[in-house]
Amino acid sequence: MYIVGELINASRKNIASAIGDRNSDTIKEIALAQDRAGADLIDVNAGVFKDREAEHLQWIIENVRSVTEKPCCIDSPDPKAIEAVLSVHQGPAPMINSISLEKNRWNSLLPILTGGDLQVVALCISDEGMPETADERLKIADRLINGLVRNKIPIENIFVDPLVQPLATNSVYGTEFINAIERIMNGFPGVHTICGLSNISYGLPERKLLNQTFMIMAITKGLDSAIIDPLDKRIMGVIKAAEALRGRDEYCRKYLGAYRAGLLNFG
Repeated sequence: MYIVGELINASRKNIASAIGDRNSDTIKEIALAQDRAGADLIDVNAGVFKDREAEHLQWIIENVRSVTEKPCCIDSPDPKAIEAVLSVHQGPAPMINSISLEKNRWNSLLPILTGGDLQVVALCISDEGMPETADERLKIADRLINGLVRNKIPIENIFVDPLVQPLATNSVYGTEFINAIERIMNGFPGVHTICGLSNISYGLPERKLLNQTFMIMAITKGLDSAIIDPLDKRIMGVIKAAEALRGRDEYCRKYLGAYRAGLLNFG
């Protein structure tokens, strides 16, 4: 399971303050904590600072990369900002979050991705809007994956996000999402699927319970990546258990390792 640590996001007040104050220690501490908790990539987002987004992203990436070898997930809707910060990301290739079938985003971001070794999140959204059904998601995913592969992006570098929508607004959004996961993973061998899982519980009580249950359901359908808080020991434990039960953890080595490290004791 690829884990993208979501905590260095300027929509969080402590991160926005750290960016504004140039508080390197806070950024480094959170990056390192996510690394040690099991994140495979560290998400970096400075989207609330629209006029200085590229400048702030460069500063964040430099601080993150000074304390961890884990690559960053560069989270920005602005292709110009993404292109501007790629030069400061040394080491393993980062992930770009994200491309979609929206014409402007596709046309401006595709040249940055073509022929390189960047990983990319491919959002199942087009100029027609957000899909609601599994069928609609699959049609967009098909166009995204084939379009990216035709432009020399390896299929194993593509992380399709079928988009999680709040269950409180439509009772079928959970099942339509996980059915889309299964069809994408079965239909496009080698591709990955990813999501920002917590949207499913927006507006409902006991959100963590819903998120944990939904994670298990999605993993059973093939989800192999998630953008989450890796410091949440319970969701990380749920992932370890679900991965073992689905047969992705040979001889349950990762599950047993987590147990021995005391990571599965929630007291």
